[in-house]
Amino acid sequence: MDLRRRIFLLLLLFSVQLICLVKGNIVFKVQHKFGGRGAGRSALTSFRAHDSFRHGRMLGAVDLPLGGNGQPTDAALYYTKLSIGNPSNDYHVQVDTGSDILWVNCVGCDKCPTKSDLKIALKQYDLKASSTGKAVTCDQDFCSAMFNGQDPDCKVGAFCDYAVTYGDGSRTEGYFVRDDIKLDEVTGNLQTSSMNGSIAFGCSSKQSGELGSSSEAVDGILGFGQANTSVLSQLASSGKVKKIFSHCLDGVKGGGIFAIGQVVQPKVKSTPLVPNEAHYNVVLKSVEVGGGSLDLPTDLSGPGSQRGTIIDSGTTLAYLPDEIYERLMEKVMERQPNLKTQIVEQQFKCFDYSGNVDNGFPVVSFHFEDSLSLTVYPHEYLFKISDEEWCIGWQSSGMQTKDGKEITLLGDIVLSNKLVVYDLENQTIGWTEHNCSSSIKVRDEKSGNSYTVGAHDISSSSILSRGNIISFVLLIAFLLNLID
Repeated sequence: MDLRRRIFLLLLLFSVQLICLVKGNIVFKVQHKFGGRGAGRSALTSFRAHDSFRHGRMLGAVDLPLGGNGQPTDAALYYTKLSIGNPSNDYHVQVDTGSDILWVNCVGCDKCPTKSDLKIALKQYDLKASSTGKAVTCDQDFCSAMFNGQDPDCKVGAFCDYAVTYGDGSRTEGYFVRDDIKLDEVTGNLQTSSMNGSIAFGCSSKQSGELGSSSEAVDGILGFGQANTSVLSQLASSGKVKKIFSHCLDGVKGGGIFAIGQVVQPKVKSTPLVPNEAHYNVVLKSVEVGGGSLDLPTDLSGPGSQRGTIIDSGTTLAYLPDEIYERLMEKVMERQPNLKTQIVEQQFKCFDYSGNVDNGFPVVSFHFEDSLSLTVYPHEYLFKISDEEWCIGWQSSGMQTKDGKEITLLGDIVLSNKLVVYDLENQTIGWTEHNCSSSIKVRDEKSGNSYTVGAHDISSSSILSRGNIISFVLLIAFLLNLID
């Protein structure tokens, strides 16, 4: 073999290795739909509309003959890409820690979106086109699990149907199917191999309302809730993974890390999940603003609290009961007594400020059971919509539980730039501040080894950026020219 051919083959092998580097135990590439923070004034309406839509589901405004387990949402902030079927097709799905099932739009769907402003090509699942796809019937175990018992109206061989109605009246309905899904299993430092699994998921055949909005449309929802019918639970029951997942959402660049498996680095301190709750609910003990504690009503904090605090990365902002919100806002603005605020988009308090917000406003800390704290810096709870105009991410809840009490819900603005670990094996949730554009280490349960998982941006087609690919091609050409 001549020298020219040897160098070419070595470079080709090197390029294949680079392109096959990690995509995410299992890793997902994630992308923020607004491309990160600082999205400008135009995103304000989307922020609040997104959260308002989610909260209809969270407050029980769901028409669901599925035992309350399938509760997708209109527009999650982060989405990933899954390969489903045989031959496989890629589907962009929203990552949602507040719902339990995976569903995608299906061929023949009535009013399903056909385009998206997210610059992704939408794809509809075709059961007939997949050699491994099968419909789930209402007499099968998966359907019984959704109903918490077999549907009394079930006729053998009939589809296992689902329907979800949201707070604003939007609706998705369809039936469950089972097919192969391809996931990226971590096999080494920044290395993965394909892992196949058989997953039952929803095939959406009809939609109404805002679900078809082109501004936020993707192919479906990937729910990471606690129910036995979630993708995580299905994979765990087949022995493929443990019921532990984590995310690190990059609030600056918009990408991040989303992985299934035990995180060994960085170390994460945790707090117990409140048992028998549909969402990831924890016990809030106290709130500090600028080092000073807020006085909280007894039913808002402590073991006797009936309200708890929901942790949900799919919600954009942070929603506080009026008792906390008013006191917190008073303390936040205390350092800027002469600052004039104006209301933007009818609900956001905004102001002009030319200084460093981290120097001009206080740090806010939430303290939970077992001494776990969540620290939120001014540059995280404030977001810029123009050169010198800032808006406040804290919102008055206005959301009530079924017993009429307001809830505390901490969303994206307080969870970004933190590694959050959901350990359903031990019923805990924990977090630590982390650079979400860097990496974490997860344990491979088969070998006991720990491997590095890197951050990604789903907008790029591979680990190599377009610029790096061009540079690499030029490098090959340069070396070959030297040989000549």
